[in-house]
Amino acid sequence: MSNSFKFNLKIYYEDTDAGGVVYYANYLKFLERARSEAIYELGFSNTQLKKEFGILIIVKSCKIEYKKPTMFEDKLSILTIINKITKTSFIMKQDIIRNRELVASADIHLVSVNSDGKPTKIPEKLRNKLNEYVN
Repeated sequence: MSNSFKFNLKIYYEDTDAGGVVYYANYLKFLERARSEAIYELGFSNTQLKKEFGILIIVKSCKIEYKKPTMFEDKLSILTIINKITKTSFIMKQDIIRNRELVASADIHLVSVNSDGKPTKIPEKLRNKLNEYVN
């Protein structure tokens, strides 16, 4: 079993700015999609986590470093790994790659919260799955 998740995407015209370069904030959307797909690969969905366990997984902090621009029709891969898990949160590292070249890297701190927005324990079922992927 690989300890990472891979999500592929293609850059569309709507993702770019007037200069044809991917607008910087769109990388956050790409990273979110990759994290959601990682949760699906673990056998969960965000809707299920809310309905079955009463939690949401939210971003507490995001540190992103842009290394190279990406352009219209580029094909990107986002590699996601889990670096650390605590009782209520976990940290993911996400690398955006184009043709084996790192174009952006992000460290994302995610927190499990209840319906009141208060940090709450990650459900054991989810924690066990996350632990299988800790780097």
